[in-house]
Amino acid sequence: MPSLPPANRVSHRLARLAFMAACAAVLCVAVAGPLHRFLGLDFDVAIALFRYGFYLGAGAIALGLATILPTRPGERRRGFVAAVLALAIGIAAAWTPFKWFLDARNSPHINDITTDTGDPPPLVVTLQLRREAQTSAAYPGASFADPQHAAYPDIQPIKLAVPPADAFKRVDRFAEAMGWEVVARAPGDGRGDGRLEAVDTTAWFGFQDDIVVRIRPDGAGSRIDIRSKSRVGSSDLGANARRIRDFTQRLKAEP
Repeated sequence: MPSLPPANRVSHRLARLAFMAACAAVLCVAVAGPLHRFLGLDFDVAIALFRYGFYLGAGAIALGLATILPTRPGERRRGFVAAVLALAIGIAAAWTPFKWFLDARNSPHINDITTDTGDPPPLVVTLQLRREAQTSAAYPGASFADPQHAAYPDIQPIKLAVPPADAFKRVDRFAEAMGWEVVARAPGDGRGDGRLEAVDTTAWFGFQDDIVVRIRPDGAGSRIDIRSKSRVGSSDLGANARRIRDFTQRLKAEP
């Protein structure tokens, strides 16, 4: 059986290398979250594993492209199938880390979002659940408020034309609907503040964000303020703002 030309032998080896790199990449990206959430892998180590998965995926894409593209008209490269698989798996592995990178670039470097930056709702019960949190429970003030106002000008207090008792029931119902773990309910007496506290846990890495919803009388209606704060990471990649926007839209959509 005739041996392969040197160019085809190199192409075949590169295709196999690209395929193996792609498989390693998707494994790194896939297991980083569960290892942190269920086996207690250190946060920094899990994020490093996630990041290296992206590097491997990007390398697999580059090698796959180098292998699959012919150098001469009519030439069919050896290892075509392996190169195509490397491209597909590499793109799948690199996409989520790349999306995180885009979110980080497009979001302010903050992890505490609230509709009332002058008087943010305080953590009370959730404060007791933050013993291992990497971030301080105290609101940082202007250093977070200014970039929040610039990036998320739509994050504003919610006004409802219903009394505080009814507003609290609505808040409670939608908190449950969004899958939050409600840890405290303090409806208030109609004159003082009502408060609901909850924890939202991400499905993959198990990151936990603490949420406080404050309900105050506002004339004949109610004013609702929300605060959503991450326990880990100096940036939330926009997650807290998205959570508050989603909750606000649900509250306002109900007549």
